[in-house]
Amino acid sequence: MDITILPATGERWPDLREVLTSSGSLGQGCWCVAWRMPSGDFGRADDARRREVMRDLLHREPPPGLLAYSGDTPVGWCNVGPRTAMERLVRSKTIQPVDDVPVWTVVCFVVRTGHRRKGVAEALLHGAVDFARKHGAPALEAYPIDPQGRRVSTTAAYVGTAGMFERAGFRRLAPTSAKSAGLPRVVMRLDLQEATP
Repeated sequence: MDITILPATGERWPDLREVLTSSGSLGQGCWCVAWRMPSGDFGRADDARRREVMRDLLHREPPPGLLAYSGDTPVGWCNVGPRTAMERLVRSKTIQPVDDVPVWTVVCFVVRTGHRRKGVAEALLHGAVDFARKHGAPALEAYPIDPQGRRVSTTAAYVGTAGMFERAGFRRLAPTSAKSAGLPRVVMRLDLQEATP
């Protein structure tokens, strides 16, 4: 599949809405702001408020993520940005920072039904690496599941798998006490700035 990756900016709101509302339970209700809002605010917000928060984020710099297209059809989304912009992650007790590097982070992927297992998430991940590098991030982190050789559902794999990140050059830094669908999540990182000699 030939996939194009573009920033999720304001004019692409209809495309993001299409991805999030046509992907089964993955995007509905969350609008991919669960990590970007404090837990309490997210819990009190209804669907319309969460949708409004995401729509507003598309008009900020940097945009809150990337869209994947197959031709003119939007087929996927990756939520990526500075860790400090992820309010829930900043306060997380289960995914603690490993050091004081001002990392960017990939928190989730959504791939539309009918386009899964075709490399969309991997293309989005490579796009996220380029996106973070372009915005001056020193490193990009993620907190994927480690399926330990088992096949997992798309619901569990919304955070990505350790193998996918390893194929993109990420290294494992630390375990977390977080789980997705009962599977352990690990801190993985890719350094984006070359060390000076």
